[in-house]
Amino acid sequence: MSITYHPQIDGQTEVMNRVLEYYMCSLVHLNPADWFNFLALAEWLYNTSIHSSTCLTPYEVIYGKAPRTIPHYIVGSSNNEVVNSLLPSRQAMHDTLRRCLLKAQNTMKLHVDTRCHDVTFDVGQWFYVKLQPFHQCSVTGVLHPKLSK
Repeated sequence: MSITYHPQIDGQTEVMNRVLEYYMCSLVHLNPADWFNFLALAEWLYNTSIHSSTCLTPYEVIYGKAPRTIPHYIVGSSNNEVVNSLLPSRQAMHDTLRRCLLKAQNTMKLHVDTRCHDVTFDVGQWFYVKLQPFHQCSVTGVLHPKLSK
């Protein structure tokens, strides 16, 4: 459990959970009762999406090779009628999923980019440091007298 002034969860996990939650909201907005049908697709898309800082997919980082892609299905290439009826709808679902996830990623990037900007400081330039609103034992006191009141 994590609360505002006592974070006890890894920040990376929180970001990943937020991204997956955003993916699922984008996918199930038409029929929220079927959310469990989209878990595998959301997992596959997350694990095969390229991370902006590493330029690699999570799958490549873990296994050291590029993930297998799902090939496009050519209608009528199977003798099984069930396969011919299910796989075109799967391909349509993947196309819809890819569009929704790209839209979600672009929206998140746009939101973050509006708040981020590069700041450079010159040597000897003064600036304020805003500490968190609760008492921080790690940066105040005897060990770090510059940051204490």
